[in-house]
Amino acid sequence: METLTYILKRIIQTIPLLIIVSLISFFIIRLSPVDPLAELKLNPSVSPATVERERQRLGLDKPIIVQYGKWAKSFIQGDLGVTSTGEKVSTKLKERIPNTLLLTSIVILLTWLVGVPLGIIAAVNQKTAFDRILTVLTGIGMAIPSFFFAVLLLMFAVKTGWFPIGGLTSPGFSEMNFWGKLADISYHLVLPVFVLFTISLASLQRQMRANMLDVLDSDYVKFARAKGLSDNAVIYKHALRNALNPMITLLGFEFAGLLSGAALTEYVFQYPGLGRLILEAVMKSDINLVMASLMMGAVMLVAGNLIADILLIITDPRIRVKS
Repeated sequence: METLTYILKRIIQTIPLLIIVSLISFFIIRLSPVDPLAELKLNPSVSPATVERERQRLGLDKPIIVQYGKWAKSFIQGDLGVTSTGEKVSTKLKERIPNTLLLTSIVILLTWLVGVPLGIIAAVNQKTAFDRILTVLTGIGMAIPSFFFAVLLLMFAVKTGWFPIGGLTSPGFSEMNFWGKLADISYHLVLPVFVLFTISLASLQRQMRANMLDVLDSDYVKFARAKGLSDNAVIYKHALRNALNPMITLLGFEFAGLLSGAALTEYVFQYPGLGRLILEAVMKSDINLVMASLMMGAVMLVAGNLIADILLIITDPRIRVKS
């Protein structure tokens, strides 16, 4: 019951955050001199009635605070409006959000499966050749911008032809069987995943190494060694649990960082994700699509932090008592 109360409390605390994000995003977009319906008006396939309906829904002839109120009411009701091409915004989001979740989930899973063990091994073997080589490699990984690295890999794919240069599926995807579709999606994910994985792995491994070194130097670990416990018992039974707690706290921030990094990576590889959708919407001044995409991104970030909080409760029940 205490755990459920804690989770509900965390969810309620996110509501003001989402309101602030929506306010800042809306006012920045609407205070720009660009007409939010300009692209819609120029599209010959969009009828004047649709343009007028959008004008009334957004209340563009009213004060900006009233416009925000009308937008917020429509958003809560599930009416996200139409894009500059006349499509429903909700339809575009349904297409893109699963793709971004697929990409970021794979990257986070791989990063933790590889980064945590590497951090432990580096800490246990501090100042050895392996530790020094790993420190250099992770330093390079942290120094390379994700956008630059993505462009390099894209050039490599174009030059060699070993990997697809964009998209998520091949032209004949709909005609493939289940395993063929799975292989095709996996093939298209290799380069985007590799870019984000490399950048994320570097910071995660170094953080895990630092946490582990700090715990291994603590008094209770020295006492455990003095009692004659084996190295495996000291490291994996006593030290690892305390070293992991700060890492779980960082999980939500890692999810946020991946979303921002994924936007540029998605754009380079023409990956049909939420980040690329936001960038394209901003360039077109598509207010409905920008606002809906930003809010969905904010919700995903909040969800990532909530998952981190729940995992932290599981690993350290004391957190629930203190909150």
